[in-house]
Amino acid sequence: MTKVAIWCRHQKDNIIGIGSDIPWNVPSDAQKFVRMATGQNVVVGRKTYETFPERTLPEARIFVLTSDSDYEVSDVQKHLVIGNLKMFKDFDEDLYIAGGAKVYEQFFTTAPKLLPEIVVDCVYRGELNPECKGEIADITSCIGVLNKKYVKISCDYEKDNVTTAIYVRRGEFVDQAVLKKLLSEIEG
Repeated sequence: MTKVAIWCRHQKDNIIGIGSDIPWNVPSDAQKFVRMATGQNVVVGRKTYETFPERTLPEARIFVLTSDSDYEVSDVQKHLVIGNLKMFKDFDEDLYIAGGAKVYEQFFTTAPKLLPEIVVDCVYRGELNPECKGEIADITSCIGVLNKKYVKISCDYEKDNVTTAIYVRRGEFVDQAVLKKLLSEIEG
């Protein structure tokens, strides 16, 4: 099993969201995310889940992390509500971690068995949308872990003001098929 974290953060301050919005609009980056997540096991928080068009991803099994055990998902056959991450310690399939900030923090700071083997780090270099209001979600604590425990293995792919790179956790074996697929999806 390989755990892959995928995020897009703002270059200046590691912000990934403001309120319920991503504070930039880069369609090519959103399309890249969908290509990577299609057909995968994806874990997200409730707020992130609600930002997906029709609250779904193509052919994906989605795990929605929320404390609301009565939360209703859009597809009861393929989407599951989970209350904590313990089930993923011994999860035997590939798992893609797609946010929000609290979900990333739990995977990066809770237990070594939860730490992703691969991180797809997308960095937006433009300005934030000043109309976005609400609580700021940033992943600064995760970037600290990324800088200490991971090594960049790809060159920077740049498109539409977003730079994407792949990082692998130091000393970890990485499934080459997963890595090859990610590189293919990033190159588009």
